[in-house]
Amino acid sequence: MLPLLSWPVSSRRAITGVFTDIDDTLTTHGAITPDALQALTDLKAADLTVIAITGRPVGWGLPFASRWPLDALVAENGSVALVAANPHSQNNLQPSSTLHKPLSKLYQQDTATRTANQAAMQRVAEQVLREVPSARLARDEGGRETDLAFDYAEFNQQPPEDVQRVLAVLQRTGMHTTMSSIHIHGCFGDFNKWLGARWIARELLQRDLEAEIDRWVFVGDSGNDQVMFQHCTHSVGVANIARFADQLTHLPTYVTQGARGAGFSEVASALLAVR
Repeated sequence: MLPLLSWPVSSRRAITGVFTDIDDTLTTHGAITPDALQALTDLKAADLTVIAITGRPVGWGLPFASRWPLDALVAENGSVALVAANPHSQNNLQPSSTLHKPLSKLYQQDTATRTANQAAMQRVAEQVLREVPSARLARDEGGRETDLAFDYAEFNQQPPEDVQRVLAVLQRTGMHTTMSSIHIHGCFGDFNKWLGARWIARELLQRDLEAEIDRWVFVGDSGNDQVMFQHCTHSVGVANIARFADQLTHLPTYVTQGARGAGFSEVASALLAVR
């Protein structure tokens, strides 16, 4: 990983869109830092497309998609997205005390598939909890629609050998698995952040992400971000990625000096300085 300061001016000037993780990239201890929120605001004011992409559940993401200056929030590792409401959508979410603007949901799977998968995931969750006594469902599990999440490092400090046992059970049931900085994820369907990023760029913006990958940057910090590090020409890890670096096959091209929200702010400053 190279210092962010070595990111060429010509490359930064060509960037038109930013994908970013949320947990431990925009947030610290579960809350967005003021500098990171200001960075999002400044990026949007400079006419960049800004899309958050997270392993968190779509229900958890509702207030953030409504309040933060984002073009979209892609949740559950790429399977579902929250975007500004389309009057022709069947999935509009009406404003409430927590929603500052109306939103729509976009899904990669149809309703029948999601319903069948939800029943299967309930059975898998029961199996994991039975076979791995230290396993705990993520506290945000109630807002999930397309994947399972088990807490290994947010509120439940799980031993590494038990983390591997949870992964093994999920994989035996045919689930695709990945890990964030705090959760173990399993889903029925081939979902990851890269596929989700390509999908939302096509559905929301009518753009081919692969064809214009030099015009985007991704910012992240953990295991479920490495598929983005692998495919994005311009990728940045915030400094706290150091705790996972020896576990990753694909590392970001650059790394910030600051951790979490401060690191994201560095990335925004690097982009805005050349516009």
